[in-house]
Amino acid sequence: MSSVLEIKDLHVSVETDQGAKKILKGVDLTIKQGETHAIMGPNGSGKSTLAYAIAGHPRYEVTSGSILLDGEEVLDMEVDERAQAGLFLAMQYPVEIPGVTNANFLRTAKTAIDGEAPSIRTWMKDVKQAMADLRMDESFAARNVNEGFSGGEKKRNEILQLELLKPKFAVLDETDSGLDVDALKIVSEGVNRAKQNTDLGVMLITHYTRILRYIKPDHVHVFVNGRIAEQGGPELAERLENEGYDRFLVEA
Repeated sequence: MSSVLEIKDLHVSVETDQGAKKILKGVDLTIKQGETHAIMGPNGSGKSTLAYAIAGHPRYEVTSGSILLDGEEVLDMEVDERAQAGLFLAMQYPVEIPGVTNANFLRTAKTAIDGEAPSIRTWMKDVKQAMADLRMDESFAARNVNEGFSGGEKKRNEILQLELLKPKFAVLDETDSGLDVDALKIVSEGVNRAKQNTDLGVMLITHYTRILRYIKPDHVHVFVNGRIAEQGGPELAERLENEGYDRFLVEA
């Protein structure tokens, strides 16, 4: 049976220097395994807040609503439990982890998620294949996680994790930002491979339609002022490309 991620009437605040600020104001969204949902909208509309709320970032407080994964309340889970349940977040600005090599990080994460360590021989074969597919030099396995990586290398490293950890749902927070055309194509191919191999459900957060030329969305949702202002199929993304977000901002 395929998995379902349900977001119900989600309200989220973030702590600022001026106190708590409401960001999400009642978001409803259902994603099934195998579906790709594009979340689009202007800056400050709440797209990344949704990603952090799903992942369990401590700065973002869910004041009401629910996030269910196959009927289980995600909000009751710790961050590592969410990962074990099958949720994955590719961050807009991936963090550096000094002193931890990519190879160790990946195997430790895989062990934590599966509950047992993968066989070394099979695992190394999988890692090498995934790195080759993403045009990553094998030397990256011995380097510290994201340390000294370019923006494009960090994004490829996120997709490397995605392909190897095999989650049920991936939240990709502006994975296309800062990528040149070649890197965008390689990263997109990685997401498509993961989806093909594991029936991955994808929530793709982006400002721009260029990544949607490579990762075809089944559904498009426009975020404005902490709510979904409009939703539709791929044709909605094309309309946004031509018209921008002005009409939504005027209505808001």
